[in-house]
Amino acid sequence: MQSSIPILTAPTAAGKSALALELAREYPLEIVSADAFTVYRGLDIGTAKPGVQDREAAPHHLLDVADVTEPFDVARFVELAGEAIAGILARGRVPLVVGGTGFYLAALTRGLPLTPPSDAALRVEVEAELAARGLDALLADMQALNPAEAARMERNPRRVVRAVEVYRQTGRFPGEFGRSEPRFTFDVTAFTRDPAELEARMAGRVQAMFRAGWADEAAWLAAQVSPDAGPRPTVWQALGYREALGVARGSLGVAEAAAQVTLATRQYARRQLTFTRTQLRAPVLSPGEARRHLRARLSR
Repeated sequence: MQSSIPILTAPTAAGKSALALELAREYPLEIVSADAFTVYRGLDIGTAKPGVQDREAAPHHLLDVADVTEPFDVARFVELAGEAIAGILARGRVPLVVGGTGFYLAALTRGLPLTPPSDAALRVEVEAELAARGLDALLADMQALNPAEAARMERNPRRVVRAVEVYRQTGRFPGEFGRSEPRFTFDVTAFTRDPAELEARMAGRVQAMFRAGWADEAAWLAAQVSPDAGPRPTVWQALGYREALGVARGSLGVAEAAAQVTLATRQYARRQLTFTRTQLRAPVLSPGEARRHLRARLSR
């Protein structure tokens, strides 16, 4: 019987990639990324995508698998992750899923929601309503009907549009549908750091990203996909790219942009931890506890 597949998750900037690479030096691991934006070719600096040295230290999967101009959704992630995991197991090695995109991890561990196919005309109608009324108004409508579903959206405009579309089609939200059967079973290890330490790591990483040329990367992205297209394009939902574009265009200074991105990252990290506890149902450990737990798991 196949043992469960280990997952390592933590908030942005907590150090999950570093821990995964540390473990890869001790065990025959291959890393399967579960990040909604490192899948895109060209989004390197602002996504903290593992670089050449990291990829040489351990095989990585699901990096650079889509162009920024093409759609990439949770169903495709689950399909590609399943293929990667199966291939790693066939080679007699150990897959370690590493990432912080909760929606992807939930779909991987619990299956995809069995929602109906998208209705293009209805989706356009909801997108227009989002543009006219704003995200908060649509979330308030959802909150009044199903607070748990509203919380599950994590303020993601694309997911809100889809949820409203499904509700207007069926009278039910996506979370009220059943789910497909997951291809594998999983064991989730989650960790975080002391809030002050985590925020300092976030601030340091954001500043390093700007020094590395994040503004230029955002300008390149704007040349490929307009940030003003409606609804907000998926790639422009990546944290901090709009602020980095502001630096490139001269409407924001680096210090101001870095402060805004650090604040947004801190808020996102809180949502990640809430999702981990409530949706992934995983205890949140310290880094040391997570390291010991995974070593014990991998040594079996």
